[in-house]
Amino acid sequence: MSRISQTFAACRAAGRTALIPYITGGDPDPQQLVALMHALVDGGADLIEIGVPFSDPMADGPVIQAACARALAAGTTPAKLCEAVARFRERDEATPVVFMGYANSLEAAGYETYVERAASAGVDGLLTVDLPPEEAGSLPDLAAQHGIELIYLVAPNTTAARLQKISAVAGGFIYAVALKGVTGSANLDTTLLADQVAAIRRVSQLPVAVGFGVRDAASAGAVAQVADAVVVGSALVQLIGEHGEATDLPERLRAAVAELRRGIDEKAAMEVRS
Repeated sequence: MSRISQTFAACRAAGRTALIPYITGGDPDPQQLVALMHALVDGGADLIEIGVPFSDPMADGPVIQAACARALAAGTTPAKLCEAVARFRERDEATPVVFMGYANSLEAAGYETYVERAASAGVDGLLTVDLPPEEAGSLPDLAAQHGIELIYLVAPNTTAARLQKISAVAGGFIYAVALKGVTGSANLDTTLLADQVAAIRRVSQLPVAVGFGVRDAASAGAVAQVADAVVVGSALVQLIGEHGEATDLPERLRAAVAELRRGIDEKAAMEVRS
């Protein structure tokens, strides 16, 4: 059983909605990534999503675009991110790590090199925003050979037929985009979100993680009512952008994640009491 599957199984057994924080790898600089990853786990993260910085992150809003620019200016590369994950694994063998990025990074390195390097470092999943299953080429076979799961996004307007197709090839979990727009957008509609998650569950046995538009403890708690996992990115990336030079940045990040964890767990406790 993969680390991702083990983690979701443990969360289900504990009645716990998983928390997946996203940070842009290499922001504010690659040397800080390991400390920030441990801070995420200390704050209550169940899985970690690391953004692979790219010069044209089309799915991301201005906060993550700026983080990508900072990370690239600091000399971040996919190889350096893998080195950081390997160092993270020296202390943490349990927490799954997913790389979220764009096809350009894989193509620049070559699929085989990219996958082998990620797997050797201890990366568990790849979410490549602009690489749909039809265009994945040799990637699924390479990922399977190296024990890496391919994770796919589904949108609010993804059709049932498309959901079935994605479900047939996806691994790890399904990432449900909660709204139309880029990362950091607002105005979550939990009623529509519940319908979206239900539609995914009709065709997939994989856990459903929801992201885009989750920005605080209240919205995380609301999403936790319908999803198996909550993904929070822009709010954490903004914190890093504002306090990147602070010596207590890891502690600030840990506290922010702990607050999100509290919002999720308090909502679960209220449901049990009711």
